[in-house]
Amino acid sequence: MLRRVMLETGTTQSTLARMSGVRQPTISQILSGRIGVSDDQVRRLLSCMGYKLEVVRRPVGHRLTRSEERSWRLHRRISSHLTRGSLSEWSAIIRNNLVRLESGSRGEPHLSNLREWRRLLDDEELLGLHRVLTGLDRHSIEMREVSPFGGVLSQEERRQVLEHAG
Repeated sequence: MLRRVMLETGTTQSTLARMSGVRQPTISQILSGRIGVSDDQVRRLLSCMGYKLEVVRRPVGHRLTRSEERSWRLHRRISSHLTRGSLSEWSAIIRNNLVRLESGSRGEPHLSNLREWRRLLDDEELLGLHRVLTGLDRHSIEMREVSPFGGVLSQEERRQVLEHAG
């Protein structure tokens, strides 16, 4: 998009660098895709050429493997019950699971993910826990692979969730 506007306006990398204050090598790296650029940076560069950035938000379905889908659905149900009170009630189960997982896991990213679970739990960071329990990003999916929340749902509730997961 940036390259297209530069062509339409006849703006060279050097000219854009002078107008924007962004160094020419950085603009070159942006155009080649070697470095990422935020919406704010794109806005600033486009405004130098008389354009604005319009960001359109729309929901987009996400494809998960069968295993990832089942895990996400189970953790989403756990998230729907997660409060300071339930976290306190589940504490013994979660702590025991965490110790078991830490002693049985080898390699990355599992070890760093377990450290992150421990930090989130020690700090009782509910928002962070909800994000990991329901997130569709790769990091959240990998975090759930070593989730310490096994056993907090009743067998009946677990069965119902998995029945709908297919």
